[in-house]
Amino acid sequence: MVRDIRAQVSMVFHLDKCIGCHTCSVACKNIWTDRKGTEYMWWNNVETKPGTGYPTLWEDQSKYKGGWEVAENGQVKIKLQDEVGAIANLFFNPKMPKLEDYYEPFTYDYENLFNAPAGNDQPTARSKSLITGEFMDVESGPNWDDDLGGSNIYAANDKNLDGLSEAEQKELQEIERLVYFYLPRICNHCANPTCAASCPSGALYKRGEDGIVLVNQDACRGWRMCVSACPYKKIYYNWKTGKAEKCILCYPRLETGQAPACFHSCVGRIRYLGVVLYDASKIEDMIQADDKDLVKAQREMIMDPHDPSVIKDALANGMDMSMIESAQKSPIYKFVKEWEIALPLHPEYRTMPMLFYVPPLLPVTGSMDTEGSYKSADDFFSSIESARVPIRYMANLFTAGNEEIVNEVYRKLVSVRLHKRSDTVAGNEFTDVSGEEAKVALEAAGLDEKTAEEIYRITALPTSEERFAVPPMAREMHIEAYGDPELEKGGAGYCSDCSGGCH
Repeated sequence: MVRDIRAQVSMVFHLDKCIGCHTCSVACKNIWTDRKGTEYMWWNNVETKPGTGYPTLWEDQSKYKGGWEVAENGQVKIKLQDEVGAIANLFFNPKMPKLEDYYEPFTYDYENLFNAPAGNDQPTARSKSLITGEFMDVESGPNWDDDLGGSNIYAANDKNLDGLSEAEQKELQEIERLVYFYLPRICNHCANPTCAASCPSGALYKRGEDGIVLVNQDACRGWRMCVSACPYKKIYYNWKTGKAEKCILCYPRLETGQAPACFHSCVGRIRYLGVVLYDASKIEDMIQADDKDLVKAQREMIMDPHDPSVIKDALANGMDMSMIESAQKSPIYKFVKEWEIALPLHPEYRTMPMLFYVPPLLPVTGSMDTEGSYKSADDFFSSIESARVPIRYMANLFTAGNEEIVNEVYRKLVSVRLHKRSDTVAGNEFTDVSGEEAKVALEAAGLDEKTAEEIYRITALPTSEERFAVPPMAREMHIEAYGDPELEKGGAGYCSDCSGGCH
């Protein structure tokens, strides 16, 4: 079968480095969603896990029916509805988040601060609804359960706790033992997006040259099927314009050689961006795989950009050589395919998200016997099983329940940490790892010292060029080489079969 090699701008978020400062969210908000009708939109938001997220319980697909599912006949279909259901629900969609699942946008009555008459009491600025203009009590927000906020309420309702024992769930909900981490979320720019498949107007589409998912505002009729069908709830309805809006991965910045705003502003430098090449002919087989095999199937779909046969097929498919060269410099391929330490968020939704996460280290530590030495290579990793956030939770979040894959990732992350500990504090009386012990740990995790150093460098000391392999301006190069398809075809943007050099 002929391979259909395509380019996709992809991302990796390293969760061990996220400090939950929300700088990314504010940067995005200031640029893209400061207009009327977008008050409640957070194209980028940072959630505390365990927690219910934003909008509330977005992971509960029994409620929202987002993503794809495998039918009894083995075919994959949109979970929300079939074609008949789409017509029946065209003017009434009961599977949408409500305003209270987000929050009611509000401002403050600042006029009272400035114009209040003299008195004995300090004037206050009461909260006022941006929708009704009436005074209101604020009861929720995009980061309402931040850090320890309401842990006994929000953590207890996290869908990823399914399958954990009662004791494990109780430990995660108790303030004294609570461990949490941050989960930044943007649109995943999926390779198999249900938002695009569900739109009756065909307003959502993937750009041919880089796979960014966009909304054609001229074609959008505000049906809002995309809001329900997106399992990550990263599409919003602008009540002022009657159109759908979503993260556009700051493509105007990408086209001028700049990283997206949330990437550029990230304080912890957790974000990596680059191009990956994937075989689109494998999508159907991939999304029909069993849940436990979905991560493996998605990895297999990502191609080696240095492979001559892949390059040949990509060029034959109309891809520009500069895009292939960008994929060869991309850190994403290393994280996802070469090192296999970055995982997709909820692959069981079968949208093939192209945003991957390096899971946090929970935390975990080394394990020694009573004599102060490691008993075997496996003892290096014994603390993974007893981590304060159970492996089962991380598997529910990133591998559709496959704990073995999560364990493999953590064995690699722990072994790199042990390697650097032995390297940087060797001979120190406080170190508990010798160079030989660290080498044994690396071998047990399937790594060598060179790879460990590379993982460490790109994690701890990356330059901007290493973190952001921004693809070339393929659209402009295409126009320069082949003419403007808008003039040739009479339509806006690329022609339907264009990938950046196909004419």
